[in-house]
Amino acid sequence: MTTFDFNDGNGPVLVHKHPNGGGWVADTTIVADTAYVGPDACVFGNARVSGNAQVFGNAWVYGDAEVFDNAQVFGNARVSGDAMVYGKAQVFDDAQVFDNARVFGNAWVSDNVRVFGNAWVYDNALVSNNAQVFGYAEVYDNAWVTTKTCSCVW
Repeated sequence: MTTFDFNDGNGPVLVHKHPNGGGWVADTTIVADTAYVGPDACVFGNARVSGNAQVFGNAWVYGDAEVFDNAQVFGNARVSGDAMVYGKAQVFDDAQVFDNARVFGNAWVSDNVRVFGNAWVYDNALVSNNAQVFGYAEVYDNAWVTTKTCSCVW
């Protein structure tokens, strides 16, 4: 039995190295063999990674988050809470997607972006720099959001 401390306040937990990439995967998660978890990436808590999704670099997927289809989470990105990243979406650099946020389609979320609350970023949207998308905001089609805050309540 191997344990690892993800420094999330839960102390050491049972883990294994993912067979496709060698990253740390907590035994409490569900990570498909078809998914890729790179050697420095971590999946823990009750997170799920499936399909051909890729988590690599120093990225973390944790809490009850889901990454699936052909989505990619990489760099120092964090996906947590009940967030979902799917389709061909990419979350990278130091971006954070959390709470009940959704990033999907061909959307890109990068740099120091935070997408949270019930916000959705989808289609071919790009959110970058230091932007924050939160509340019930939706960024979609070919929209670009950079260095500003986008919060909409419907």
